[in-house]
Amino acid sequence: MTRPFRFGVNLVALDSRDAWRAKCRRAEELGYDVLLVPDHLGAPAPFPALVAAAEATRRPRVGTFVLNAGFWNPALLAREVATCDRLTGGRLELGLGTGYVRSEHERAGLPWGSPGERVDHLEHTVAELDRLLSDPEHVPPPRQRPRPPLLIGGNGDRVLRLAARRADIAAFTGARQAPGAPEGVIHLISPDELEERTAAYRRFAADRDEPAELNYLVQRVVVTDDRRAVARELVPYALGATEEELLEHPALLTGSVGQIAEQVRAHRDRYGFSYICVLDPFMETFGPVIEELRGS
Repeated sequence: MTRPFRFGVNLVALDSRDAWRAKCRRAEELGYDVLLVPDHLGAPAPFPALVAAAEATRRPRVGTFVLNAGFWNPALLAREVATCDRLTGGRLELGLGTGYVRSEHERAGLPWGSPGERVDHLEHTVAELDRLLSDPEHVPPPRQRPRPPLLIGGNGDRVLRLAARRADIAAFTGARQAPGAPEGVIHLISPDELEERTAAYRRFAADRDEPAELNYLVQRVVVTDDRRAVARELVPYALGATEEELLEHPALLTGSVGQIAEQVRAHRDRYGFSYICVLDPFMETFGPVIEELRGS
């Protein structure tokens, strides 16, 4: 059964209280369903930013996109999650991932570890959050029961298996560590590889009554009458993708508003992505596409 679309915007810049509130209200006016905040050093602290976003708006949900599990102690994170869920009136969605920027962990004085160790910590964090937040004695209790909806982001088999077991939303990065490059340097995977990753998730989730909602974060939205020219210009910055791959990759949405809407529908058909997020700089550009797709 085809899921209806949901749309989110990942808000990365915080200038002032008034500017933040105005941006969140504008996102609501444009039709976004979820207001999201990432978890990076040099970016706003997620939980206070989300509380402020919820206070400035009425309809959208709010979410972390995504927390670096290595930054967080599970018990302290459970306290933050429950408090934020209470203060936002039960509008919180919790996004978690392993993290991919080694330098941020080093700046924070936190261990980086091997890929396997980072996934171990993510699995431990998810299990502890489920245990703590579902405990009727946990103080404060979350507003949503047994806990806020959980999004898990990643592409590897272990993370996809974890998402198949635990997550309400599975988010696909569409990228991987660049071979031979410093950790944190990523390349886009090809559209065919991305399709294989979503198929792998479905295999891992075959025993579920209902698979998770599938999410993708779009990297660029460009309204133009020359799609190929945009793709050609982006190839040098495209993290290893070719011009042809960019034209069919969900990381890039380009063309007229109608053409972009058709691309989003095609990506839902091919990959299963019904929860589409864009980055803060493209919030306005994508707004008319939301209007075009509403009810699809």
